[in-house]
Amino acid sequence: MRKFITSLIAVFVVANLQAQQQHAPKLVVCITIDQLRGDYLEYFKNSFGERGFKRLLNDGVVYNHVQFEFSNIDQASSFATLFTGSNPCYHSITGMTRYDFEKEQERSSLYDAHYLGNYTHQNFSPKNLLCSTIGDELKLASKGASQVYGIAPEPECAIISAGHAADGAFWLDNYNGKWATTTFYKNIPPYVDKLNSGVESLSSRLSSVSWSPMLQTNSYSALPYISDKKQYNYKFNEKEVGCYPRFKTSPFINKEVGKLATQFVNAGELGAHQTPDLLSITFYGGNFLDVQDKTYTQEVQDIYFQLDKNIEELLDAIDKKIGLNQTLIVVTGTGYYTDTEVIPDGEASVGGTFHPKRCTALLNMYLRSIYGQKNWVQGYYNQQIFLNHKTIEDEKLDLNVIQQKAAEFIAEFSGVQQVTTDLSLRSGNWNEGSATLRYGTYHIGRGDLIIELQPGWGVEDDVTGQKVKAKRNNAVITPLIFIGNHLKPKRIERTVYATEIAPTVTNVLRIRAPNACSDLPLSEIK
Repeated sequence: MRKFITSLIAVFVVANLQAQQQHAPKLVVCITIDQLRGDYLEYFKNSFGERGFKRLLNDGVVYNHVQFEFSNIDQASSFATLFTGSNPCYHSITGMTRYDFEKEQERSSLYDAHYLGNYTHQNFSPKNLLCSTIGDELKLASKGASQVYGIAPEPECAIISAGHAADGAFWLDNYNGKWATTTFYKNIPPYVDKLNSGVESLSSRLSSVSWSPMLQTNSYSALPYISDKKQYNYKFNEKEVGCYPRFKTSPFINKEVGKLATQFVNAGELGAHQTPDLLSITFYGGNFLDVQDKTYTQEVQDIYFQLDKNIEELLDAIDKKIGLNQTLIVVTGTGYYTDTEVIPDGEASVGGTFHPKRCTALLNMYLRSIYGQKNWVQGYYNQQIFLNHKTIEDEKLDLNVIQQKAAEFIAEFSGVQQVTTDLSLRSGNWNEGSATLRYGTYHIGRGDLIIELQPGWGVEDDVTGQKVKAKRNNAVITPLIFIGNHLKPKRIERTVYATEIAPTVTNVLRIRAPNACSDLPLSEIK
């Protein structure tokens, strides 16, 4: 009897292990749609087919909204949070760019002069990303056997979504339209080279690309505030400056990304190895560059309509090659949306324009009246004011006192909601109101004063004189969808945190979460 019970227990243990192995996917595909809006998925659904967005929403585990815990979200900071499971205060990527006041130069947050580019003159590496990613942990667990790649329109998104240990990361270069990478990664598959040369290269095809509405004009009725329903026809010319950045905000960038991703699935044999593979893909869901001064456009609906087809093609390719039951697909957005709020002449509005140049000049005059005729302010960047630490040290002054006096002065400016000092964030002397500023900044390289503007206030660009987007506090509805890997359809209305996604994916992969991640996996995904 004892032997029988022992054998029965052994059978249950083996069956349980086999069940776990069956549910571990052969491939994980992370699809991040930059500026994805859940409300647009609802508004535009009547124009979608059955096997794109509708397939995701009907067959997947759908969370209504993903919340980011910090302000001033952009592509780089959101991607770093999604793939590390931690906030900028840990992973250090606070934005797409950083400013070097000594050299008076703005550079990518991933700039690294130690590495050259392939098919690009730019220098990048993931070394400024200070935490491990999903891909890093997969590489570590598999002892390098798993293949990990990232594909995106922009270098920051491709590199961050791939990670430090990845086999490769590829983005579309802004100057030549090639699929570029960095010498930090050692592998360029032959099908990438093929897409960069001859008749298959984007540069050889660009002049023949034109964008007209894919639907009848009266079909663009989801946004009733569109006043100029026109039969537009946008052209792309390689000889024009900025043609590729412009191209990246059109629906055709998603077609190019999908084309390369399908090559990785088919020719790259992803999902055919003994350990799981990871492919991170970035699509674009924002407005077209030519009409970003208009909030409601038929162009953005057309971008979603065509993206629906791109997703359908990608899902079908994965299903045919690997099988959706053997693949975990994770779809989400970046938690922000870029547009420019233009107030018609004579129309009453709430808010105003904050002028950094005037602000820093007046602050310097104020500090001079107290401490003497020195240059006390170094400059302004990304809603942060940087003081001149060398002058403060030379004068043997208390930095904490100067920061506090400066904060009290700036707090009196029109449009300023609150001002938080760097030292207060470092010392833990912050409250719920400044929590988003603490989570969204990194202690090294942070400004002395972090400014939060009131809703409706924009910032004037000191270089161009143009007003950038006004501050809005309303959340961008960002859905989170898990599909495949034997998951049963389910809709979950509760809000989840962006930092919960990475540990959920690693839990499905049966590996450790990224090293700065402290959240638990979502309980509905097993």
